[in-house]
Amino acid sequence: MNNSILLISDEHNPFYSSVYGHPVIHTPNMERLADRGTVYESAYCPSPLCSPSRSAFFSGKRVHELQNYSNCNLGVPAGAPAYGDVLRQQGVYSAYFGKTDVYDRGDRLGFSEIHYSKDRNQPGDVNFRRRPLSIREGAAERASGFGVRENAFDDDLKVMDAALRWLKEVAPSIPEPWSLTINLLNPHFPQWNTQAYWDLYPEAADLPLYGKEEERANHPYARDLRNHFEADLFTEEQIRGLRRGYAGNVAFVDDQLGRLLDTVEDGGLTNTTQIVYTSDHGEMLGKFGMWWKCSLYEDSVRIPCIAAGPGYEKGRRVQTPVDLHDVQASLFHAAGVKRPESWVGEPLQTIAEYNEERVVFSEYHGHGTRSGAYMIRKGDWKLIFYTEAPHQLFDLSADPDERHNVYANHPEKAEELEAELRRICSPEAEDDKAHGFQAKQLELLAVMNGKS
Repeated sequence: MNNSILLISDEHNPFYSSVYGHPVIHTPNMERLADRGTVYESAYCPSPLCSPSRSAFFSGKRVHELQNYSNCNLGVPAGAPAYGDVLRQQGVYSAYFGKTDVYDRGDRLGFSEIHYSKDRNQPGDVNFRRRPLSIREGAAERASGFGVRENAFDDDLKVMDAALRWLKEVAPSIPEPWSLTINLLNPHFPQWNTQAYWDLYPEAADLPLYGKEEERANHPYARDLRNHFEADLFTEEQIRGLRRGYAGNVAFVDDQLGRLLDTVEDGGLTNTTQIVYTSDHGEMLGKFGMWWKCSLYEDSVRIPCIAAGPGYEKGRRVQTPVDLHDVQASLFHAAGVKRPESWVGEPLQTIAEYNEERVVFSEYHGHGTRSGAYMIRKGDWKLIFYTEAPHQLFDLSADPDERHNVYANHPEKAEELEAELRRICSPEAEDDKAHGFQAKQLELLAVMNGKS
């Protein structure tokens, strides 16, 4: 029975790290963790949006099962057991520091202790209407959220400082195995840096290699997102500034990981504690003219996943696709306790280096697109199934940037992956259910606003 530490950042596109091959951004502490353990090359989120992804991670359920489709929390069913509660009930002390943003308030999730949970107030994000599609007016002005602010990292430092104090002062006195989760807000937009981090990567103020001139940028769902966020109005100065600020935010997160690794080593916990670094979803950063998340393209739906400690081979790089459900399952595996059989995922520690039959699933029903979309990753192949637009199939081994849709060229592969999708859910039925649920949310919102 071993302890676990999980560090979760917010909105970290893994390609913006040296571990995953970025040519400029250096993340020495992610490399340090990778050298000690295992890098999961193809890790995904359950949904490329904050609350749905986090809710799925906390509960071991799919987003469509939870009906936590967007960042609007009106009428979202609460009460699903959370991993911290299930661990606690089996004798594992569960501590949580930082943002939760899930289907229920932090103090109701059943952790042994929870701090700075920063719950989303109701009704949450109200710009979720999809029929007709809502436009987030003023989003182009939000794109000026970058540059220097000396208090840029104060909230994250408060959380990290408290978690490290807990690790030094409280953890040694806990007789049972424990699980510590730390959640940081960076590198989530806006891209404010302190001066030191802003100065790190002036060369990161570049333009996307593949921008809005690409064919992928004009898929109907991509056009929806660009319209919803007014992305075509972003200026070159904003684009360059956001990308530079993002690099500084990633460097800050890497430094916090370094502080965590130092504390673990100084406390003699290295051989008894697994450490996992991951994120809740990625960030498009202007690729295909798109920003933030909400897309099932790789930059938005992919996440970093690096793990070390008992059960992980040093210097290993796993090609088999994994997701946040597998990260959650690793906490139970480390502690040697049971996980509910109905929960999705298997422990990272037991996943083969290359299993071309393993399937990973993600879905999106949130703001900025006309209807639902679903992703299946199996081996080198990836299907994006759209309920109201042409489907896309990518061979990621030959086309990692998803520039070439080969759906028409490989009908047998498309059919194979669609069959995997339908084993998980009916995309049409779940899309109808999501639209119906959101219609009720809009009614509740009208009542709240006194319009009904």
